Amino acid sequence: MTALKGYGLCSMDSALHFPCPKPFQAYKRRSSRYVSPKAAVVPNFHLPMRSLEVKNRTNTDDIKALRVITAIKTPYLPDGRFDLEAYDDLINIQIQNGVQGVIVGGTTGEGQLMSWDEHIMLIGHTVNCFGGSIKVIGNTGSNSTREAIHATEQGFAVGMHAALHINPYYGKTSVDGMVAHLQSVLHMGPTIIYNVPGRTGQDIPPRVIFELARGSSNLAGVKECVGNKRVEEYTENGVVVWSGNDDECHDSRWGYGATGVISVTSNLVPGLMRKLMFEGKNSELNKKLLPLMGWLFQEPNPIGLNTALAQLGVARPVFRLPYVPLPLAKRVEFVRMVEEIGREHFVGERDVQALDDDDFILIGRY
Repeated sequence: MTALKGYGLCSMDSALHFPCPKPFQAYKRRSSRYVSPKAAVVPNFHLPMRSLEVKNRTNTDDIKALRVITAIKTPYLPDGRFDLEAYDDLINIQIQNGVQGVIVGGTTGEGQLMSWDEHIMLIGHTVNCFGGSIKVIGNTGSNSTREAIHATEQGFAVGMHAALHINPYYGKTSVDGMVAHLQSVLHMGPTIIYNVPGRTGQDIPPRVIFELARGSSNLAGVKECVGNKRVEEYTENGVVVWSGNDDECHDSRWGYGATGVISVTSNLVPGLMRKLMFEGKNSELNKKLLPLMGWLFQEPNPIGLNTALAQLGVARPVFRLPYVPLPLAKRVEFVRMVEEIGREHFVGERDVQALDDDDFILIGRY
């Protein structure tokens, strides 16, 4: 009871009558210097929420070796919930075509339109169903360090093999702030850092990556969207890089030392993207795919991909707003591209269709 007196507990109903301070004493106590509890002043006081079971361990070198990673699409039911049957089909197609990893809930997968409950559920579902056949990399990044820590703990707890992290966007920070933000999650497990200034509004300079690489063996590498000169700078300094630009990935891989690609186009033609990354320099195939890549990114990703997968019949034509389908003229262009490249190279088995505008469902509440 003596130990409890310092907390100022006051209970008139309890059999244990703790002394109540007089009004003036209470005022003095509130205005006196506050002494913070230990957890608030000692860095990293909280123990990590992690499992050391063999099943949940991931070797960072296994992530570094991946050449083709697909930023997987999230399909929807007509009411806007996840269409897990269609999602499972998409993952199986990736596995069958030799893709080695998937980014779950990334920009392409519309993680920005998910609640964290949905996000972690989809990561867990992917690991549970496919984790033995393909590496599952969960996008648990955020511009809020608190959210990034919490989501990454949960992602690794449900079994993801690696995390994808971005620098704080919109509410941008300093270079030192970037380092501190990324260090706060890097210790949890294998991590890919994603640099896409076109979306975040801020470049991650190489010195940030080099500092993180020196301080942690969990840095698997960088998904880099700045260009091939940056790719070369990293590879010359021993940092693993995946091209984040499909239209540059062939040259990144065979001319600048990139390990591979984290791709949007592989949602549509996974076998051809694998061939582009594994079978040596192939300028002819790259030239053949460039118009498709240009079509996919004529509007912000994932608008083009969502439209294409609906036209191929492998995902329902359901869009979570603010995304809307490409107009009819662009959909007709895609039909011609599929015919030119060869329907057999694309996912799904149905004939490609232009679809009518009325076929698409736009969901605002989801």
